[in-house]
Amino acid sequence: MVFSNLVHRPVRTVISVFAIAVEVTMILLIVGLCLSMLNDSAARQKGIGFDVMVQPPGSSFLTGITGAPVSMKVADKIRELPHVTYVAPIVMQLVTTGNVEVIAGIDLDPKSPNNFDRMGLPFHYIAGGPFTGPDDIVIDDLAAASHKTKVGDEMTVLGHKFRVCGIVDHGKGARRYLPLATLQELAGSPGKASMFYVKTDTPEAADGVVTAIKRVPGMGNYVVRSLSEYASLMTVSNVPGLNTFFDVVISISVIIGFIVIFQSMYTAVLERTREIGILKSLGATKFYVVAVVLREAFVLAVGGVLLGLLFTWLGTMFINHNFPVHKIAWDNQWVLRASLIAIFGSLLGGLYPAVSAARKDPIEALAYE
Repeated sequence: MVFSNLVHRPVRTVISVFAIAVEVTMILLIVGLCLSMLNDSAARQKGIGFDVMVQPPGSSFLTGITGAPVSMKVADKIRELPHVTYVAPIVMQLVTTGNVEVIAGIDLDPKSPNNFDRMGLPFHYIAGGPFTGPDDIVIDDLAAASHKTKVGDEMTVLGHKFRVCGIVDHGKGARRYLPLATLQELAGSPGKASMFYVKTDTPEAADGVVTAIKRVPGMGNYVVRSLSEYASLMTVSNVPGLNTFFDVVISISVIIGFIVIFQSMYTAVLERTREIGILKSLGATKFYVVAVVLREAFVLAVGGVLLGLLFTWLGTMFINHNFPVHKIAWDNQWVLRASLIAIFGSLLGGLYPAVSAARKDPIEALAYE
């Protein structure tokens, strides 16, 4: 009976299934994109190879939004501490033109005590090499693919033209790197840094180094974190506003599912008033009538979820292929959550029409025109 009722109005059924599919797709693509950006940021920071990060007072664990407010001389203080083997200052500049990203200013001079390449594994150059002048820029392979850029091409950053001198494997810090002094000048902060990456002689010494840095005179208010502490902070619950954003997306999706199924089931109940009267006159209970309507809503929801998963997979493949910088994560936990949300919204939307159908008087229903 359920399937025959749905087939009887194929257009309405298809529209309902499609609307629920859009609901599921919206949740999974938006959440997947946010999670992938968060996971990618965390993975690229870990790829630098630091054991401790030192940031100015009041800094967020989200790197790149504090500018360059402290002197480079802080690096010299840190180098004097026990178990510290290397310190690399870095300047970070948030860029909002085009894609929102963080540009990193680093030192790649092999003779410099600030050489970023000595922090963990050095860059692996796919093409070209390190900076040869102040107007050079190094980018990773995903940024090169996204911008369709090769070595020797020009690229505009912060209103200044740079020559792409090297393309490196992704996964170590930012996606685009400028010479440290150049970005300091462009940011109006010569001789200053945004943060300091610290390498210790053993990973186990990281917590002790964190304590030692905070005891340095004048550095008691600095934000100092070990790699393990930083990794524990890179979760959805710790990113300001992200949970609220997810709640808004889910609420909108539930409303969409509720309205679509409510309209579909309410119209179906009105059209089948006489059929409901016949069922009740034959002894069908209120529970049976409610169950019939809710089963229809459930079948529509399942169909919408399956179609939504297909749309999400196709959308993920398209985005990952055409926008390699913004790869979408496929999270099984959110697949289950989005499916349950869609089914819940659909059953909620079908509840009132189901109860309304169960309350109909058999005599009045049989006389309904």
